[in-house]
Amino acid sequence: MAGSALALLAGWPAPTQEQATLREAYLALLATTSDALWRAHAPGHVTVGAVVLDATARDTLLVLHPRAGMWLPPGGHCEPEDATLADGALREVREETGLVDVVIESEPVRLDAHPFTCSLGVPTRHLNVGFVVRTRPTADGTPPVATISDESDDLRWWPVDALPAPRPERLAAEVAAALARTPRG
Repeated sequence: MAGSALALLAGWPAPTQEQATLREAYLALLATTSDALWRAHAPGHVTVGAVVLDATARDTLLVLHPRAGMWLPPGGHCEPEDATLADGALREVREETGLVDVVIESEPVRLDAHPFTCSLGVPTRHLNVGFVVRTRPTADGTPPVATISDESDDLRWWPVDALPAPRPERLAAEVAAALARTPRG
């Protein structure tokens, strides 16, 4: 998967200089170590996530992350069975929300690097590659029913213009980036 991650990020047209700088850091890490995709790489590793939008792009599905203690888009670590970063993000969405009838955009929407302490108990740096996932329209126009996993404390649809507090800047930035590429219905 490292080769496909390198190719994807190398060809990704970063929307801002900040995002271009992050992309270069990700590319440098991927080029220098074969472990950059795995949680065991303690100095820092690539993770995947997705802003999940309902078919109308009026609501986003967030999980209450037990370790972070805040509402975040679904996401997590890459696994050996993931052929691509998008595959990993889609797997995480399915695992954490129970949603299966969804569509993922193949191109990242946003990169985000942040400190985190993984399940191994070691402080590290997550180099997250974010994607956009859209649900299919439902008969009544409401977001589809999602199922909480044992990885989260809660799971809830939120209006994109009324994100939960405390609202970290990166959550608002991720949702805004997803909406910028998504028509609202």
